Amino acid sequence: MRRLGRVIAALLVLGFGCATFVYLSLPDVRGLRTSNPDTTAFIELRAREARDRGETPRRLQRWIDYARISPNLKRAVLVTEDSAFWRHEGIDFEQLKESMEVNIERMEFARGGSTITQQLAKNLYLSPSKNPIRKVRELLIARRLEGELSTQRILEVYLNVIEWGDGVYGADAAARKYFRKSASELSAPEAALLAATISNPRAMDPANPAQRLRRRQQMIMRRMGAVTPPPPVAGPPIPPPRPTVPDIPLTLPLETGAPLVLPGQVLPPPKMPVLKPPGGAR
Repeated sequence: MRRLGRVIAALLVLGFGCATFVYLSLPDVRGLRTSNPDTTAFIELRAREARDRGETPRRLQRWIDYARISPNLKRAVLVTEDSAFWRHEGIDFEQLKESMEVNIERMEFARGGSTITQQLAKNLYLSPSKNPIRKVRELLIARRLEGELSTQRILEVYLNVIEWGDGVYGADAAARKYFRKSASELSAPEAALLAATISNPRAMDPANPAQRLRRRQQMIMRRMGAVTPPPPVAGPPIPPPRPTVPDIPLTLPLETGAPLVLPGQVLPPPKMPVLKPPGGAR
């Protein structure tokens, strides 16, 4: 019994140490209040995979504010991915319980049950791995996101960073690639098609939908009227992330002797050299 007590105590200490390490290593999400992410864990993962194949990574992404995203797309995504998004606090415990029951019954990770906030946590900071520790980190990060950001901001970042095809990230890039228009102009059928591909964006093509994708589109459209996203929250505009290509320098190297002036300014007269009298006379 004494040995068993020591084993249990050691396990408790080990568990506490692991939990402390996981918690202390969580990312600081407060910066998302005032700035948009330059990249995500998923974008970097896809870039590494492309380089491993000997290819140049592709990245099509254009940031669009929450207020400008089509309400059709917001409704379609909420219906498809997280119909209780506005009611939970990052974790839908009912869905999580059902997913655990299904996974235990099948003895595999057959169902995720992730909310939009959890999916955002995974996209921004984690990986597609189904490791249990990764799932715990996802849950903890999701609670941090809910504590620091408004639901509108969470949905805005989510719609701007998720994968929508090979090298296509965010709603605006997807809308322009597949429908030749901005995400602000998406119709209900187009929005439903985009939402239908979120579960497997690298295998489904909204521009040339298969019959299965069409059926999923119709199901989403029938349910879109059941949700109404709230209006945008008033606040200062957030600057877009840095471009994915190097910036053009604002200044160019000057030629030797060229005067430094701003556009529109008059060139100063050249300075005449001062001639000294011969012999050093004054």
